[in-house]
Amino acid sequence: MFEQLRKTVMGKKGAMVLLAIVIAYTWIAVSGPQGLQALLEKRREIRQLQEQNAALTREIEHRRDRIRRLEESPSEQEMEIRKQLKLLRPGETTFILPDGPKEADK
Repeated sequence: MFEQLRKTVMGKKGAMVLLAIVIAYTWIAVSGPQGLQALLEKRREIRQLQEQNAALTREIEHRRDRIRRLEESPSEQEMEIRKQLKLLRPGETTFILPDGPKEADK
């Protein structure tokens, strides 16, 4: 009888110890360095990188379109060359305007 009582008490103690270990492990897994906060931060970072990737993809597409227009259109080529080299045709006048007033720091 005493042996059976001891097994039952040890069984309950063992179950309590096992439950405490499981709870402790769960707490560490959720709140530790690889836990829930880290997972949420990684998802936030992934979303930000996806947005940056989409913006860069749009920029690449815009530049490819510009390159295509420059390749296909002599007038576009001429405008770009004249703009970069600051060239004028005979009779043209260029106006250089000063920068607008700087706003004071508030």
